[in-house]
Amino acid sequence: MFALVFAMLIWASSFIALKSVMQDLNEFTVIFFRMLIASSCFLYFIKSFLKYKFTKKDLKLILLLALFEPSLYFIFEIKALGYTSASQAGLMTSFMPILTAMLAGYFLKEIITKQLVVGAVFTLSGAVWLSLQSGASEFAPNPLLGNFLEFLAMLCGAGYTIVARYLSDKFSALFITALQSFIGAIFFFPFFLYEYITMPFSITSEAIWWLLYLGVIVTLGGYGLYNYALTKIQASKTAMFINLIPIFTLLLAYLILNEVLTNLQLFASAMIIVGVLVSQTKRKSLRLKILK
Repeated sequence: MFALVFAMLIWASSFIALKSVMQDLNEFTVIFFRMLIASSCFLYFIKSFLKYKFTKKDLKLILLLALFEPSLYFIFEIKALGYTSASQAGLMTSFMPILTAMLAGYFLKEIITKQLVVGAVFTLSGAVWLSLQSGASEFAPNPLLGNFLEFLAMLCGAGYTIVARYLSDKFSALFITALQSFIGAIFFFPFFLYEYITMPFSITSEAIWWLLYLGVIVTLGGYGLYNYALTKIQASKTAMFINLIPIFTLLLAYLILNEVLTNLQLFASAMIIVGVLVSQTKRKSLRLKILK
């Protein structure tokens, strides 16, 4: 539980870091260097990783894991932050617990409750209202598109959680995190190369510090803690802690980026949080088994 709380705080800060470093560097350049820095941290552990034996099923799950996250997840998220604010993107993470619970019900045979369905409707309504009430600004030039892209990122994150839960039965959290980093660096290298050739490239000392933070603290630390927790706690219970990200993100965006939300946006944000809380309540008499 402590690992999850710290992981959520670290992930909330990633929205601030990404929004800041993207002022100096192009989108996929940021992701590539983030993955490259994280990968370099795992070189020391390569010998210990060689002990693992892989089946065809393992390889398929690893490829699926990498497709969900970091590949598609970071594509959607980096694009989202170009259109919406860090605080609104953070609020959209409220979808991930609900999406994860639904996927866990289907693939892991966990139970879908009426409260989850009601909470999902509440959260969706709040997110749509938040997007519609958010006019274009210096922080969010197109919040509706940005929030939708962040929702797609959360869908990928939910898929990642389910696959990682399967893999955690056989592989360590450190190994799963290293796999993400190595595959991510390879996947995003062509994107970085394209940006380097076709767009202006200049790097500042501030950008370097943000990249180091994203690569070491967010990727290595955040994912390491989260993957460790997945080896100890069920996927649906782990996803509940994602609810902390919007709160942490709002606070950090206010303190560091000076972002603010209007009263209507705050009300929509409250709807999202209430929807998440409703979805997490459990009453055995109202449980519904999901049909496969």
